[in-house]
Amino acid sequence: MKYTFPENFLWGAATSSYQVEGGVHNDWTQWEQSPQRLRDIEKDKFLKKYPKENYISGQAADHYNRFEEDFALAKELGHNAMRFSIEWSRIEPEEGYFSKKGLKHYKKVLETLKKQEIEPFVTLWHWTLPIWLAEKGGWQNKETIEHFARYCEKVVESFGENVRFWITLNEPEIYAGMAYLAGTWPPQKRSPITYLTVLHNLAKGHKRAYEVIRETNKNIQVGIAKNNFYFEAYENRLINHIPKKIADWWWNDYFLKQIKDHQDFIGLNHYFHMQFKKGLPSNENKKTSDLRWELHPGSIFHTLEGLRKYKKPVYITENGLADARDEKRAWFICETVKNMHKAIERGVDLRGYLHWSLLDNFEWDKGFWPRFGLIEVDRQTQKRTVRSSAKFYGEICKRNGIDE
Repeated sequence: MKYTFPENFLWGAATSSYQVEGGVHNDWTQWEQSPQRLRDIEKDKFLKKYPKENYISGQAADHYNRFEEDFALAKELGHNAMRFSIEWSRIEPEEGYFSKKGLKHYKKVLETLKKQEIEPFVTLWHWTLPIWLAEKGGWQNKETIEHFARYCEKVVESFGENVRFWITLNEPEIYAGMAYLAGTWPPQKRSPITYLTVLHNLAKGHKRAYEVIRETNKNIQVGIAKNNFYFEAYENRLINHIPKKIADWWWNDYFLKQIKDHQDFIGLNHYFHMQFKKGLPSNENKKTSDLRWELHPGSIFHTLEGLRKYKKPVYITENGLADARDEKRAWFICETVKNMHKAIERGVDLRGYLHWSLLDNFEWDKGFWPRFGLIEVDRQTQKRTVRSSAKFYGEICKRNGIDE
């Protein structure tokens, strides 16, 4: 059987600045070496398995200096789209001061993508903050809404003619939950009230940025990258349906409904399936990634179906797995693509797939050891090696589909 995708479907991969660029100075790099962070590593049996260097981003994948090489590899693999993020701290290292060097760098990045005929999806905020803004309270402070709008306006004015797709925020609910509810990420606070405040400010920040960006250029498309789960009620029983409905309402739909009149497309980040059995989460975990996340590629179909009610174009802006030995990635991509095709046949307006990630990167609080890349990166030499799964995915990109 052939699974052929619509004409002009976009295929590619994604990255984020902090995770791949290296040589950056922001609230996360400051946190990496803080006494509190080092104590947390020492206390955690799992984190202690790896040397402390694993948790220092440093040069990361040195993508800041090697982006031309990396985009050339993406082009060879048949990619026609690329998601990357702009590092706010490079653009506005001091309040109100916009760096010509920072703007010049990303202009060159976009020119390189244009030369390679690769469509850019540009994320304006992928979790990191300039030091000056973090010291003001970050997203806990409502003033950040206007700071963010000003930054977005400057960036879009500078690059708007070369970018059709702008992503304002990456996974706002993940960031708010990990930083202000679980207290795992900087600034490591644990307060339900602060968590809700941050989530509210992020929604207002997106809406304000949307207005500013659309005023700058009416023809560009603006959305967010939203992390949605597939929540499943085991055997369709009422006891399992109740938590599923609550989870769908809060996790999948609440934020999207807050911004429903301020988005031109939905960017979907999808990694997780959660089955409720006897009212409690209970996954079978038949196959898992190196991070022990369940691999359930069929869940992307249901997650896409859940977005149909918004009547917006959908682009999958992240989807992938940590797989250092490259044993499951090709299978995972194959099954995911089949389920994407099924969703399109059912009427979902899906227009693109951006695999996470183009490169092995620095995986936030986990550090370097999880390997998400289509392209392997040697931490010592920065040598790039194209994985076999990347070549398999490359054939899908080139053919605009897959044969059974």
